[in-house]
Amino acid sequence: MAEITKVALDAMGGDNAPAEIVKGAVDALSREKSLYLFLVGREDAVKSELSKYDYDKERLEIVPASEVIEMAEPPVNAIRRKKDSSIVVGMKLVREGKADAFVSAGSTGAVLVGGQVIVGRIKGVERPPLAPLFPTENGVSLLIDCGANVDARPSHLVQFAKMGSIYMEHVVGVKDPKVGIVNIGAEEEKGNALVKETFPLLKAEKSIHFIGSVEARDIPRGTADVIVCEAFAGNIILKLFEGVGKTLISEVKKGMMSSFRSKIGALLVKPALKSTLKKFDTAEYGGAPLLGLNGLVVKTHGSSKAKEISNTIVQCVTFKKQKINEKIRESIQAEAAAEE
Repeated sequence: MAEITKVALDAMGGDNAPAEIVKGAVDALSREKSLYLFLVGREDAVKSELSKYDYDKERLEIVPASEVIEMAEPPVNAIRRKKDSSIVVGMKLVREGKADAFVSAGSTGAVLVGGQVIVGRIKGVERPPLAPLFPTENGVSLLIDCGANVDARPSHLVQFAKMGSIYMEHVVGVKDPKVGIVNIGAEEEKGNALVKETFPLLKAEKSIHFIGSVEARDIPRGTADVIVCEAFAGNIILKLFEGVGKTLISEVKKGMMSSFRSKIGALLVKPALKSTLKKFDTAEYGGAPLLGLNGLVVKTHGSSKAKEISNTIVQCVTFKKQKINEKIRESIQAEAAAEE
């Protein structure tokens, strides 16, 4: 029998909670038989949504949490004050070993703070980064960091590269993943102070396959499997990528419906077009794990609907099976031992 993966899901987080969150949870249960879910949130609201579906009641449990951390709240104060919020209660389940993972579409700031304060960092990890997968010409790439550390130091970026390489190899299955650092040119001497200082450190790091600088236009081509940057640049890259993707998909659909002739053409190309557009739908790739913690914490878009929630929950099963946290811990400890 497959090992059970227990996931705590923030039922109150995000723009579409609790309806889309609960719908995604039920879908994930039907897809993954080795899954057990804790739905964390206001009990009456969660029960009301669950009553709309048939699901395996033996594999789902409601964990009451009376408070909700809102998007605009200062995250540190919110984590301290709202002890009975769905984010705090859910993360405590991970810290106590009752859940293997925590998933939320709620406040990014609160998830980042809670991850470090409640779940805690792996010893030796300087800064946990957010690391989403996104589609490219060659499959998918990992962007690390995309929102957690806007003032990163060179040593942080080196750790991001190592953790990202472990993730890509063991979760995505990319052997010897290529690592690139975001820069404004291919030349080694280009870039800001952070990039210039980090570049030689990555170049000297034997545990990764560093290929040098990656310009923004090269990212959609899949030039690198792991794209390293601080969170300010990473967040801009991610949101521009998502915005352009949505705009292109919308314009293609609009163009297909613009005339009788184009509608006929749309019918002919619909199967191929649907497959292509699906590849560039970010909801297909789940959420962004906060790497380097003692347990798995995954942040999904605030606008997530059921499909992204379901994919993110299933993603947690793979994460556990591949023992990513353990592999990151081993890598960090081996590095520390070598320096002694």
